[in-house]
Amino acid sequence: QVQLVESGGGLVQPGGSLRLSCAAPGTIFSIAVMGWYRQAPGKQRELVASIARDDSTTYAGSVRGRFTISRDNAKNTVYLQMNSLKPEDTAVYYCIARNSFITDWGQGTQVTVSS
Repeated sequence: QVQLVESGGGLVQPGGSLRLSCAAPGTIFSIAVMGWYRQAPGKQRELVASIARDDSTTYAGSVRGRFTISRDNAKNTVYLQMNSLKPEDTAVYYCIARNSFITDWGQGTQVTVSS
């Protein structure tokens, strides 16, 4: 079982930026895949971005070019740099860590984009 600790959410104006962080403290192994999902009220949870051990990445089409996912393998920490934020980015963002047979979820952090 992997504990995931998220931080960095908050309230930001349209066009602004936020950086989310998610750490897996105490792990001595490299997590195969880390990433971010988000869920807006009344909507299905969706994949935002993911990154594998070899730094290969995937992005949702709605965030490509605005968001950047990265990871520090030595710290087992994943980051999501969010630029040019839009109101439709408003959601609870959940960190995930995935190895063979197991996916762990963070507690979620609220991102609100509003003027």
